[in-house]
Amino acid sequence: MKEKLTNNTFQVNEKGYYGKFGGAFIPEILHENINRLQKAYKSIIESQEFIEQYYKLLHDYAGRPSPLYFAKRLSDKHKCRIYIKREDLNHTGSHKINNTLGQILLSRKMGKTRIIAETGAGQHGVASATVCALMDMKCVVYMGKTDINRQNLNVRKMEMLGATVIPVTSGNMTLKDATNEAIRDWCSNPDDTHYIIGSTVGPHPYPDMVARFQSIISKEIKSQLPEKENRNYPDYLIACIGGGSNAAGTIYEYLYDNRVKIILAEAAGQGIHSGHSAATIHLGKIGIIHGSKTLIMQTSDGQIEEPYSISAGLDYPGIGPMHAHIAKQGRSEILAIDDNEALSAAMELTRLEGIIPALESAHALGIFQKKQFKTNDVIVVCLSGRGDKDMETYYK
Repeated sequence: MKEKLTNNTFQVNEKGYYGKFGGAFIPEILHENINRLQKAYKSIIESQEFIEQYYKLLHDYAGRPSPLYFAKRLSDKHKCRIYIKREDLNHTGSHKINNTLGQILLSRKMGKTRIIAETGAGQHGVASATVCALMDMKCVVYMGKTDINRQNLNVRKMEMLGATVIPVTSGNMTLKDATNEAIRDWCSNPDDTHYIIGSTVGPHPYPDMVARFQSIISKEIKSQLPEKENRNYPDYLIACIGGGSNAAGTIYEYLYDNRVKIILAEAAGQGIHSGHSAATIHLGKIGIIHGSKTLIMQTSDGQIEEPYSISAGLDYPGIGPMHAHIAKQGRSEILAIDDNEALSAAMELTRLEGIIPALESAHALGIFQKKQFKTNDVIVVCLSGRGDKDMETYYK
């Protein structure tokens, strides 16, 4: 059931909640770390010195702004005006660098000397290892054994960058399990270690912090679109959603603009009711995962269900609290895209535009198979990453 939409409801409140979702449910040993982060993050990231350092790195190191590309042949096929926000062209091949650059600067200002991260598809792991190499900091990345097997290229990149990649063999050996192990590490090393969470999940202030660092995506869309369409807003924004970082960045500057409709694609896997999916917003119930109250795929007795998706980056049984909130408020429309629809959409973009998308991004593109648009609709799709890491899956 959709809740009544009210003004000023989409941003996190001072207690770390988006409506009834969010908060910080953490072990006692992490209270000091989290409390310090909660008190410090806004003053640090809003300081002029931080902003100048961060934007200089985004421009000179990450290669921003990323292009906003008019996909003419894709537009002709689907009879609307489709623009692709090319996050795949960033350094490291995805949007993840936007967040890791911000968090590595933050961690240095807080006196940390060691970085840990979790990763599913490997893109966040690569982006974390990259900024640690840049800043000469130790880096440990936790990655499920299942994901190591299907994303081996990114494992090699992380190791070449100097990171220690620790295989996780508990549970389904995917993103949820990697996150569990990263949190255990943090509990054992609270003094010198900063945990770079890669998505808008986890205890407050992580969901808000990651969304802020990713908001550069929608800031750029707003500045790039007038040159192409003589207005600074699209009719639709489309992104894939696992934890929710690229989606948060894509919609951040438009959340209060009712002219802009938001459509997010979550992973239906082998079918939304097959028992093999990661369609958390469709199937989830309220619970607590990794320090946050949000929607979670769980059994009737509250046990977390193992998610499944052909895409390692969407293979998560929870969702960022911001996204749980805006979906329940009716601000976003959530469509479930299955494996075959994502694969078909990836091939379509590749053959029509010469761009090979990441499997995660392919779910966003799959929306064009589900929904019809008007001829004059202006649509911006976030292409969150490139498909190099997924070539073995595409070839199967």
